[in-house]
Amino acid sequence: MFSERALWLAWSRIPGIGPILLKRLQQHFQTLEAAWEASPKELGAVDGIGPQTLEVMVAARAKIHPEQLLETHERENPCFWTPADPGYPQLLLEIPDPPPALYYKGQVQPQEQQATTPAIAIVGTRDPSDYGRRWARKLSSSLAHQNFTVVSGLAYGIDTEAHQSCLDVSGYTIAVLGTGVDMVYPWKNQKLYDQIAEQGLLVSEYPAGTQPDRSHFPRRNRIIAGLSRAVLVMEAPGKSGALITAHLANDYGRDVYVLPGSLDNPRSMGCLKLLSVGAQAILSEIHLLEMLGTMPRLQVVASAAPSAKAAPSHSSHALIPNLAPELQTVLQALTAEPTAFDLIVQQVGLAAAAVSSALLQLELLGLVSQAPGMRYQLS
Repeated sequence: MFSERALWLAWSRIPGIGPILLKRLQQHFQTLEAAWEASPKELGAVDGIGPQTLEVMVAARAKIHPEQLLETHERENPCFWTPADPGYPQLLLEIPDPPPALYYKGQVQPQEQQATTPAIAIVGTRDPSDYGRRWARKLSSSLAHQNFTVVSGLAYGIDTEAHQSCLDVSGYTIAVLGTGVDMVYPWKNQKLYDQIAEQGLLVSEYPAGTQPDRSHFPRRNRIIAGLSRAVLVMEAPGKSGALITAHLANDYGRDVYVLPGSLDNPRSMGCLKLLSVGAQAILSEIHLLEMLGTMPRLQVVASAAPSAKAAPSHSSHALIPNLAPELQTVLQALTAEPTAFDLIVQQVGLAAAAVSSALLQLELLGLVSQAPGMRYQLS
C-alpha cells in the first residue's frame, strides 16, 4: 500500500501525465492508489488516455516504486506539498490543473494555506511607467495594511514593486517562481528574494536546481491565479503574461481588477482590453478595498469571445508568416472544434510544458481560444 503523497509524486513522473490528466485520474478512480493498481484496460477508459499514452504509462509505472521515489526526493527537496498534504494551498485544489508537487521556502502561514486569509495577486509589465509603479506600490501597501496576502511572480517591474511594498509595511507576500525555490531569477532581485524568504513565502512547481526556462513562466501564471481570490492588473501591453494570468483567473472563477491607463500609453493596451470585456476598473485604493469586500464574480474570457463572426476553418491558420516552428506545429494540430490539452500533447509529440507555452502565446496572438475544461480551438 502506497501513501497518496508518494503517488502524487510518482504519477507526476510518468511521461505524458500532466496536472490535468493526473487530476482526472484521481477523480476517475477516487484515489491515486486505485489508479496505480488499475489494469491497462481500466486506465484506457479514462478520458484523454490514448493507446500511445497508455503504452508509455504502463511501461513507466512498472519501473517506479512510489515510496522509494518519495524517500529519495525528500532528501533533495525537504519542503514540498502534494494535494494529499494538509499544508497544500486549498485554493489550488479548486483549479483543473493543480501542481502535483508544490515546493516552498520561507515562512508558512497556515491561515493562508487554508484560504482564511485572502490572497490578492498583483501583476503587470516588466517595464512599467512611473504611474504603474506608483499605483502598484500604493495598492500593495494598502492591501497589506488590511491583512491581505500579496501574490506575484518576482519578475522585474510591477512584480518587484508589489512584493517590496508589501514587505515594507511588514505584510505577507508570496512569490511564485518559474525556477526551483533555491534559484534566484532575475538575479538582480537577490535582495528581494532573501527578504521574501525571511518574511514571506517562495513557491514553485519545479524541484530544486531547476534553471529558468521560457516555457516555465507562462505555466507558473496559473499558480499565481490559482492561489489568489482576485487578480489586479496594473499595466500590461497588448501581448503580456499578465493577460494570461487575468484570463486564467477568470477561468478559475476569480475576480479581475484593472488599473485604467491612457490610450496614448502602449503599456495600458492590455488593461483597456480587459476593461472592454468586463473587468472592474480600480478607481482608488478605497474603491478597490470596497470591491474586494464583495468579491463579485466576473466572466472576462466569456465576454471577450467574439460572437459576431464564425470560427475560421482549420486551413486558414495553416501557414502564418514569421510564426515560430513550435507554435506552427501546435496551431496545425487544432481545428474549429475544442480539443483537450492532453490530446494536443499526444498529437504534436512535444513536452506538455512546451505545448502549454505555445497555446498561451497563440492565444495572445488571437489565433487560438480556450474552451472550458482546458480545451483549445482555432479562433
